[in-house]
Amino acid sequence: MILVTGGLGSIGSHTARALLDLGESVVLTSHRSTRVPDFLADEPDDRVIVEPLDTTNGEAFLDLGTRHRITGIVHLAAAPHDSPDPVAYLRAESTALLNALAAATAWGVRRFAVASTIAVYLGVDGSPWREDTPLPVIAPHQIPVFKKAAELFSSLAAAHAGFDVVNLRIGTIWGPLGLPDSPFFALPRLLSAAVRGEDPDLTPPRPPAHADDATDLCYVKDCGRAVALLMLADRLEHSVYNVSSGRLVRYDEVVAAINTAVPGADLALPAGHSTGRPPEGHLDITRLQRDTGFVPEYDVERAVPDYVAWLRNHEA
Repeated sequence: MILVTGGLGSIGSHTARALLDLGESVVLTSHRSTRVPDFLADEPDDRVIVEPLDTTNGEAFLDLGTRHRITGIVHLAAAPHDSPDPVAYLRAESTALLNALAAATAWGVRRFAVASTIAVYLGVDGSPWREDTPLPVIAPHQIPVFKKAAELFSSLAAAHAGFDVVNLRIGTIWGPLGLPDSPFFALPRLLSAAVRGEDPDLTPPRPPAHADDATDLCYVKDCGRAVALLMLADRLEHSVYNVSSGRLVRYDEVVAAINTAVPGADLALPAGHSTGRPPEGHLDITRLQRDTGFVPEYDVERAVPDYVAWLRNHEA
């Protein structure tokens, strides 16, 4: 049985779905999100168990192991990304991670995966970004600062306790249950506005969007499946894996797919690049593919209509 913290969130719930499809049962923790997604709701009670948990509560975390035989942990729960106080953010994230690692040690799990981020590569010249690339010691934002430290915390604890660690450097994820108005990139806002028949509001502080802008982009169903494959692989050769689609996706490519999937949307982006954007790059996923056999199933042409259908059934 695999424990997925943050298991009712976008990445967590799709990781759970992929684990179930591969024959595993899951325990999902809930905190801010409490509604079980419909694609998990019909599973038998012994295959999907939802446990309320504040991951900063170490005693409550350890208590899960008295009720469930947990053999692996996927730690995806996170403090709010927009926390205005970096010290409070780092304290909450560090406490939750250390509680998860203490539980992994106490329960004798086989494998522990923790969410890192593509943002750890900020400041690295050239693309695609590979896992063995030296990372610069910079502090541009509280999220990559913590994620870099989390990789070290997890690797140290795993080496001491004897379980496998998988640091998941996750790319730019979008799809069902994701933020429809993401503060990090404009594509979810463009799509959700099209489904609602609205003009997309991209005024600051929302991120801008121009036709030639491009981003590492991965549909959440592919992300969840990649994480599940990493958790269940018989053997992994590495402790760090990029998780994404392995390509750079242009914004005008996504807009064309939205206009096809939503007749009458007629989205159009200004030509050229947005000003002030960091250098564009994407994750190399050769290591992930070689060690798990992962192949992305959702290109833009398949992901957009799937996301549109989900929004129409759940939010529009």
